[in-house]
Amino acid sequence: MNLQNELNKTSGFKNLELLAKQVVEGFIAGMHKSPFHGFSAEFAEHKIYNQGESTRHIDWKLFAKTDKLYTKRYDDETNLRCHIIIDSSSSMHYPKMTDFSIQHLNKIAFSALASASLMYILKKQRDAVGLSIYSDSYDYYAPEKGSERHHQMLLSQLSDMLVTKSIKKETETYQYLHEIAEKIHRRSMIFLFTDMFQSSIDQDKLFEALRHLKYNKHEVILFHVFDKEKELTFDFDNRPKRFVDVETGDYINLYADTIQENYHKAVSDYFETLKLKCAQYKIKYVEADINKDFNNILTTYMIERQKFV
Repeated sequence: MNLQNELNKTSGFKNLELLAKQVVEGFIAGMHKSPFHGFSAEFAEHKIYNQGESTRHIDWKLFAKTDKLYTKRYDDETNLRCHIIIDSSSSMHYPKMTDFSIQHLNKIAFSALASASLMYILKKQRDAVGLSIYSDSYDYYAPEKGSERHHQMLLSQLSDMLVTKSIKKETETYQYLHEIAEKIHRRSMIFLFTDMFQSSIDQDKLFEALRHLKYNKHEVILFHVFDKEKELTFDFDNRPKRFVDVETGDYINLYADTIQENYHKAVSDYFETLKLKCAQYKIKYVEADINKDFNNILTTYMIERQKFV
């Protein structure tokens, strides 16, 4: 019995790899209307020849067709090391869903599909990618590698993450970011997917952990994943509701309109502080609204990769 196939029959994505390919190819098709026109060559098995490099690996047949110089890439060639970190605490599984598609995502599914899309690009470019997943424990770690077997293993972990029950899983994000930072020794590009909600209110510890990720000259990109309509603007109808903290089980009964203004101000202030701290620590902050498409994620990757290499 193929366990992964059985899991896919019951919930999660039916084919995460195929969906990631669709996201990336749709993005590349739209690049011809953007400032990245022509950058799609980075997705081939060649790279543009730079003056001063050895001419040993120039693809002369391709030069005859395109009148441009490209060098061949080989399977063991790695230009970039990337580590993806995903927060899988209970709050990331909001809103509660079982089956996912590109048009139907919660925070954890958005993070999984965005990560798979980045992995698809990295695979095409012969780059090495690693993965860390944490919730109320350090659930999974894989170092950076570039093989097909490794790629499939990470996809399997992303799929399993979606179907794993996450009941009252609190997290202290700062604790696991410190642990992950200790594991990544070689200079890497680090992508962090989290809603930045944690059970404690000690923001200083959280920001210090983000700064720790900058050690060893890593490039850090924080994808702040949240449901903007519900979690920022608090857009609920004004019928009496019970709001439950999915990580602690605490709840409160109220009419949404009675606290909407104060709630929006408190959350907006926190998000603004987060943005300022990221700027201070030279961490790229990217708003990742689960109700939007993935272009913001992939465009950010394109820009940061150009800076990194």
